[in-house]
Amino acid sequence: MQKKLLFIVNPRAGKTKSRTPLFEALAAYCAAGYLVNVQYTGAAGDAARIARELGAQYDMVVCHGGDGTLSETVNGVMMVDAAQRPCVGYLPGGSTNDFAASLRISSDLPEAARQALLHGTRMLDVGQFNDRRFVYVAAFGAFTRTSYRVHQDLKNMLGHTAYLLDGVKDLDTLRSYAVRITADGEVLDGEYLFGAVANTTSIAGLVKLDQTLTQPDDGAFELLLIRAPRTAAQLQSLVRAMLLQEYDSDAIIFRHISNVTVEPEGELPWALDGEYAPSAPRVEIFVEKQALCMMI
Repeated sequence: MQKKLLFIVNPRAGKTKSRTPLFEALAAYCAAGYLVNVQYTGAAGDAARIARELGAQYDMVVCHGGDGTLSETVNGVMMVDAAQRPCVGYLPGGSTNDFAASLRISSDLPEAARQALLHGTRMLDVGQFNDRRFVYVAAFGAFTRTSYRVHQDLKNMLGHTAYLLDGVKDLDTLRSYAVRITADGEVLDGEYLFGAVANTTSIAGLVKLDQTLTQPDDGAFELLLIRAPRTAAQLQSLVRAMLLQEYDSDAIIFRHISNVTVEPEGELPWALDGEYAPSAPRVEIFVEKQALCMMI
């Protein structure tokens, strides 16, 4: 029986409008014996809807776009009954592609397709954020607005530079957030500039984690909290710690966790895989260990 592949494409993502690499990637899947159905997204939420409605009919769902497209696709696939849930493939086509970089997925689309077919499937962890899922990061505070605020056309034109330029704007408006955080039973009350629960080595193209500190299938995510500096010396210490990735600094809290509860004193907007998520009085985050089948 011939294998079937659902190909979800975000036509607006990425810097180039050339379809040649995409066609070559499709040819690789066809040569491997897949019958391919291509579906284009036209608006936010389309990738999730397509994956949810059609995913059970296919052996694999491959998406092409940025991290947001991947996140939507995974959310849709995870809503398919477990007995019929297909594997997911990813051909990165966004501006920063944090998750692809973390998993070392090639930005060359035909090569990414060939490598996925060669390496086969791998079970990866998925994050649960109240009633939503995320693939690689749930973050709040400084710079997180950049990922969902920058217009798609600017992302396409400037790529990573667009994030840096917009992130600089936040320097003048940096504020701290008073938050009660409970991580695997440990209470971490405090005021933080930034917080993230991540399963990646790169967050918004700005915050980096050492590759030896995170594994995508170990049942744990990494909690990174940056304390609000109160003096110039503390600010200098923070900058140094971030540049040198010194996670044992007094300015930074770093933990490997499987369950986190976040209760802010006021409004606390989030970014899930670079997409906006509104503030909530209580956020429950936990890890679904090896819940997602990916062909990478």
